[in-house]
Amino acid sequence: MSTTGSAPLNLREWTAPEKLLPNGSPLVPVDARGADWHGIELGELDLRGAKLCRCDLRGTDLSHCQLDGADLRLARYDSQTVVPVGFDLSNSGAVGPGAKLNGVYLNSSDLRGMDLRGSMLLGSYLSGADLSGAILDGVSLAGSDLRSSTMRGAMCRGTRFGTCELDMADLRGADLEGAVLETVESIRGTDFSLCTGLGTQIDALLSRSVEELDCWNPLTRSTTRNSLESLRAARAD
Repeated sequence: MSTTGSAPLNLREWTAPEKLLPNGSPLVPVDARGADWHGIELGELDLRGAKLCRCDLRGTDLSHCQLDGADLRLARYDSQTVVPVGFDLSNSGAVGPGAKLNGVYLNSSDLRGMDLRGSMLLGSYLSGADLSGAILDGVSLAGSDLRSSTMRGAMCRGTRFGTCELDMADLRGADLEGAVLETVESIRGTDFSLCTGLGTQIDALLSRSVEELDCWNPLTRSTTRNSLESLRAARAD
């Protein structure tokens, strides 16, 4: 029985949004939330009002699509993504190079390997987000919440961490050349093991409170102090 004001659901024609391929749904607007459209040329697809949040659009050609009213929040794009002339991808809520994401909720998002150069992430919520291998060179994260985030092997050259919170963050193997960390709100339980580029900032970080330095990170099985002291010992060799 259908509910008044809504069409009955035809399960024979229904496809889970994350499994949907372009032109694979008779429904309008298209619901492709979480779908993998990576590297696809979409032609003249009608995506007006489409639900494309969390969709992977890296390397995707949408240049001839109609995108009026499309929901692109947390969709992922890169420098190879092509959109129609005049469409402002950086202000669409999608995540990628040059994205305007100040104050946006990105908690627990999968941002592994994402190119975020030129993006604006001031005061953004990234707690629990996976940024492993992401490129954050030159990005300002001032005021952001990075608690329990994973940034293993991330490129953070010249990244300005400002007053962000880094409690329990996993920064193992990150490239922190030229990064600014002295004014972060907290490094309680943060693991800096195998990081490169910290230089003289190691001593400054080791001067922080005992509560921050001697906090055990249950995920990486290390304290912040141990991770920083291992870097200092390697630097002295």
